[in-house]
Amino acid sequence: MDSFRIDEIARRLLESLPPAFRSMQQDLENNFRAVLRASLGKLDLVTRDEFDTQSRVLERTRARLEELEARLKALEARVPAGTTGVTSEPGSGAR
Repeated sequence: MDSFRIDEIARRLLESLPPAFRSMQQDLENNFRAVLRASLGKLDLVTRDEFDTQSRVLERTRARLEELEARLKALEARVPAGTTGVTSEPGSGAR
C-alpha cells in the first residue's frame, strides 16, 4: 500500500480520537503509521496493475482453451465412433 494511503488512514484514525488525545497528535500519528505499515506489510497483497495484468492473461487463456475445446470437438466429430487409428493387438504394429 502506498505511503499516501497509509497517511490518509492515519489521519482518519487521528480525527476519530477525542480532542483530549489530539494534543499528542504527532506521537499518535507516527505510531498509527508505524502500526499500519507493519500490519499491511505482513499481508500478501498485489498491486492493482499486477491484478489487472493477471486478469487479462486469464481471459486470454480461457478464450484459447475454449477455442481448443471447439477444435477438439470438431475433430472428434470427424472420426467415426470406435476408430482411433491405434490398434491394441500385440504384434500388429509396423516393424
